[in-house]
Amino acid sequence: MKSFLRLILAVVVFSTASCQPKVSQNAIQIVDGDQVYTLATAERLPSKLLAEANISLSPTDRLLYLGQSIPLDQPLPEAKSYTLQVRRAVALTLVKPDGQQTIQTSAFTVGQALTEAGISLYAADRLDPPAEAPINGPLTVTYTPSREYTVSVDGKSLVIRSAAATVGQALAQAGIPLEGLDTSLPSESALLPEDGQIRITRVVETVTLSQKSIPFTSRFEASADLELDQQSLLQGGEPGLAMSRVRIRYEDGQEVGRQAESESVVRPALDRVVGFGTKVVIRSTSVDGVAIQYWRALRVYTTSYSPCRSGGERCYYGTSSGKLVQKGVVAVVARWWAYMVGQPIYVPGYGYATIEDIGGGFPDRYWIDLGWSDSDYQPMTGWTTIYFLTPVPDKILYTLPYR
Repeated sequence: MKSFLRLILAVVVFSTASCQPKVSQNAIQIVDGDQVYTLATAERLPSKLLAEANISLSPTDRLLYLGQSIPLDQPLPEAKSYTLQVRRAVALTLVKPDGQQTIQTSAFTVGQALTEAGISLYAADRLDPPAEAPINGPLTVTYTPSREYTVSVDGKSLVIRSAAATVGQALAQAGIPLEGLDTSLPSESALLPEDGQIRITRVVETVTLSQKSIPFTSRFEASADLELDQQSLLQGGEPGLAMSRVRIRYEDGQEVGRQAESESVVRPALDRVVGFGTKVVIRSTSVDGVAIQYWRALRVYTTSYSPCRSGGERCYYGTSSGKLVQKGVVAVVARWWAYMVGQPIYVPGYGYATIEDIGGGFPDRYWIDLGWSDSDYQPMTGWTTIYFLTPVPDKILYTLPYR
């Protein structure tokens, strides 16, 4: 009976085993550096596959499938074969402005390594090698993090990030470079400011051209064709033309200064030329019934004086030439006297006289002062024509000043 029961149990066990589904095995390759491990197993959990291959991973290592990092605790997708790759962590030395640190990483690129290390990267940060550089072994990376800066320009405040070395480089990287005569505070070559404030002043200079009239001057020229004391316009004056350049400076649209740079004469002024006569003509005439010969006739304003009527508190009897003040002695302005001392003249209503004395004169008229003695003094005030009698002197004052 016992033998029969054993036979029945064996049949049942055999029947049960023959009904179980057959488990298929997969071909698995695990590449770890130069080592390649091959497994035939139905297991698809990466952690167990590594255990079967006796491969240990550090916390910074990673396992790759189809080039992508995969979690160790999630089964692989259905497939007939698998090739897994162990990516071992390497040392990445990070050099920063405040020192350096070493990171163990199995990241593919510099940027990925820093991000995984908890470092927030900005496009304006400086990385050498750059963020997209691959990591194929131990690597030293120089990292200069960017900072925020406020740029005041064109009436606006712009916030930028930069890790540049100078203000000019930061502005250029932000797309707001200094152009032309623009200035910045701090200056373009200065280090970036600690307070984060940068001000740009837009500078524009313009040059304006303006016309300026050049006044003409008058001058006198001697003319032998004109008689003495006659004048004639020889040449009419014409104003000239000058062109001036003025540089105007604007800062942020406001004029801050202007400077005259140059002035060039486009057309010079043409002098007005007046000819004065030097031709002496001797004439004869009769004045007060007296026949005279004269070489100059001149309209003058006359006054009278005597020794005690000279305008002062004292009496003056002598003249500039040394003669006594009396009838027949005439005073003229100093500039006439220098040329005319001793010159004989005839004065209507007064008679013959010679120029012997110096007087003050008037600023707007030709003038002579008729001398008298105190006993025969006669006031003669008014306009008259006097005659300069022959002979003609060697030196003639062709143009006569009022004083």
